[in-house]
Order: sequence, then C-alpha cells, then structure tokens
Amino acid sequence: MSSASLTSRRTFILTAAAAALAGCTTTTPSGKVAPIPQAPRRPTVPPTNPELDAMYGPVEDGGHSIPAVPYQQIDPKFYRQRVANPTGEPAGTVVVDTPSRFLYLVEPGGTAMRYGVGIGRDGFSWQGEGVIHWRQPWPRWKPPNEMIKRQPELEKYSIANGGMAPGVSNPLGARALYIFKDGKDTLYRLHGTREWKSIGKAVSAGCVRLMNQDVIDLYKRVPYHARIVVHQETLYQS
Repeated sequence: MSSASLTSRRTFILTAAAAALAGCTTTTPSGKVAPIPQAPRRPTVPPTNPELDAMYGPVEDGGHSIPAVPYQQIDPKFYRQRVANPTGEPAGTVVVDTPSRFLYLVEPGGTAMRYGVGIGRDGFSWQGEGVIHWRQPWPRWKPPNEMIKRQPELEKYSIANGGMAPGVSNPLGARALYIFKDGKDTLYRLHGTREWKSIGKAVSAGCVRLMNQDVIDLYKRVPYHARIVVHQETLYQS
C-alpha cells in the first residue's frame, strides 16, 4: 500500500474515532468538551477508627444525653457501614436478616446501609412484609397486654397507665419505627437501646433493636411509609 493510501486510511480512522467520542460527550458554549457524567461512587469500606469515634460518641438529642458506645467491645461486622446491596430489594426498602442480625436500608445505585441489630428470642420473633407506618422520636413505652400477663410487674407502664416516660432508660430508646401489616399494628418495632451488649444477640421480646446512635441515623434515612421485609432464614452473604 502506498504512503498516500496509508495517510488517507489513518485520517479516516481518526475521523471516525472522533465522531464516536463526540456521541458520548457534550460541548459547552465556550466550545470546550464536557466530561461524561458519572454515577456517584459510594465507598463500601469499613469505617475507620476516627469515623467510629464520631459515629458512636456521646450524643445530646431532644434534651436527653446518650452515652458513648464502647464499640471496641462489639464485633466489627455489626458497626454501621455501607455495603454492596445483597438483598435484591428496591431502594427505600428496609430488610431485616434475622439469623445474621443485620438490618439493611437499601439505597439507589446498588448499595445499602447495614446496621447490627438485636432480635427477638425464639418464640417471640416476627416475619413477613409490612410498612413502617408510624415513626416517633423519644417514644413512650407501652408494653402490650400479652407482655404484662407474662410480667405483671410491668402493669404500671400499661397503656391504661400512660406508659413509661421517654428517656435513655426507656426500652424503646431514642427512636421507634412501628411496623404495620394490612393496616394493623403488628406490635413489633424497630427501636433504639442503650444495651449495646445485646447487639448481635436474640434477647428482646420480638422487636428489632439498634444502638441509639444507629437508630437515630436510620430514622433520618428511612423513607416515610417504607416497605419492610423481615426474614427468619438466612438469605444473604454477609
């Protein structure tokens, strides 16, 4: 092939490549080529110690003083952290993986915020799909009648008696999210707790508990009337 032919062929290839690139970029009024917009990347790496200090440090909220959590004494897998979404559920869904002791809030873009939780003892656990129909900061605790029958000493906190006043010692902690199904209260909650040692264990009377710092974070993120799915069998790789 002659040198003239080679030059002509190279010119054609470069022109075609430029045309192809032009289809993936935009030109600003100044004539400069703008970069192709990229989807925001969200880190899915474990939090650093300075981040953990901030996440689980003392908090003043709603007139209440929440003490720091000694997170060094908790299994690191239960720290609040962003992970690749393992649930297959759409963004905005809350998913509880009961056996693994994780709660996921699914985000757009293939990630989820994961929280370590404590869950109900055998025989007091709930599963299925519902809606987070009601949300309450610093709720009053009103144990249901079934619980009072098992623990008569709780009668003073009954619905009829107005429940237990809000506070750090209140079993519902700093926030409560109430699960409804078919328009009816299931009596199960996502709620805070000061008992950080219970995270990763099955100790509560059916509810899903998070550290107070984590439930405050979840409360800020979860959509109103979010769909919630609670599984009693392991479905996801953690």
